[in-house]
Amino acid sequence: MKNEYEALTLESLPLKLGKVSAITDQIGLETDKWKVKEVGDGNLNLVFIVEGMRGALVIKQALPYVRVVGDSWPLTLDRAFFEYNALIRQDQRDKGIAPAVYYFDRDQAIIAMEYLNDHKILRGMLIDGRVVDGLANTIGNHCARLAFKGSDLYMETKEKKEDVSLFQKNFELMGITENLVFTDPYFDAKMNNHSEGLDPTIKMLRDDIIMKSRVQDMLRNFTCNAETMCHGDLHSGSIMCTESETRVIDPEFAFYGPMGFDLGMNIANYLMAYFSQPAHRKNRSESIEYQGWILGVIQDTVYAFNQEFNNLWKTERNGILYPKCLFEDQGHSSDHALASLLEHIWKDAVSVCGIEMHRRCLSLAHNADFELIEDISLRANLEARNLLMGRELILNSNLLNSVGEVCSMAKKFNEKVI
Repeated sequence: MKNEYEALTLESLPLKLGKVSAITDQIGLETDKWKVKEVGDGNLNLVFIVEGMRGALVIKQALPYVRVVGDSWPLTLDRAFFEYNALIRQDQRDKGIAPAVYYFDRDQAIIAMEYLNDHKILRGMLIDGRVVDGLANTIGNHCARLAFKGSDLYMETKEKKEDVSLFQKNFELMGITENLVFTDPYFDAKMNNHSEGLDPTIKMLRDDIIMKSRVQDMLRNFTCNAETMCHGDLHSGSIMCTESETRVIDPEFAFYGPMGFDLGMNIANYLMAYFSQPAHRKNRSESIEYQGWILGVIQDTVYAFNQEFNNLWKTERNGILYPKCLFEDQGHSSDHALASLLEHIWKDAVSVCGIEMHRRCLSLAHNADFELIEDISLRANLEARNLLMGRELILNSNLLNSVGEVCSMAKKFNEKVI
């Protein structure tokens, strides 16, 4: 019998979960000694840290509405089901990258998972100017492993099609992406908001029918091209780090789509951190130095992605796509096919990157990188640089052949006087 859903509170959590052995095995049976703290600051869910005599874990519960808006925007609880399934697949495809899952209750939309005690949200670390060793390698490898191992290059056909069918039911969260990312920034949508002073730049974007057409081309790709399971929301708020370790959280927007989607979204958020730096650093030389580190992370992330994808192509290409019986088994090289596919992935990543740079300044959910800038005039100027570069990326995704060209473009727009 299905249990009636009830949102957790600080007081009710120990009463409701204190008899769940998968949870008490991790933190202890003494519920009267549990310390429960709510830490959810995202747009959708309740998140609690629960500490007991034996340890600590995170309890995440979906709400039946979009938290940042309220109950006027109802939302399915099943997004917890898709997040649970995505977490399991992340761990299978890139061991140790995601928090370990201890317990899942579909009726109550609850996931109990590993508490990353020493890790901080990457976005805050970028705002603070902190360096994370190995960030690029970890995320580049992760994007490659997720892209490759969720595709017909690797999966058995039956398993892949069943997985696509499962995640296609995550249509409500996919709908949020389809609207907030690909559509709302380019017209006067109800929930849009933007910094004062951006109107001329916004008009330029919305008047550009070629650019808008290319955004819609990418939306068509998003809706129709089930290449692989994507994290779906791989921004710097979905990455947690120490100074030497990186983990990935919050895959509730997971879907089957373009292989370049996660890579493009990740790069976009690094670029927004890059453009925001003059407002967060004490002096120009300090800002330039840290901006250089961010551009290095972008370049190294793409390099790691290509290297790992290349390695997986050579060692684990056992699916129906580009089978070895057509190439290696006949004494032929598959390098041309690999290069062509990587080019396709890169073009998609560049397009997604530009679109994400737009939506984070114009749509509903903005980035703290810009939002924490109190000087409105400075914020608008930095956001305008970001928006204009996003436009160039969308318009020129077929012409930008390397990550070096993207980083050079960022340097050019970083000096642009708006």
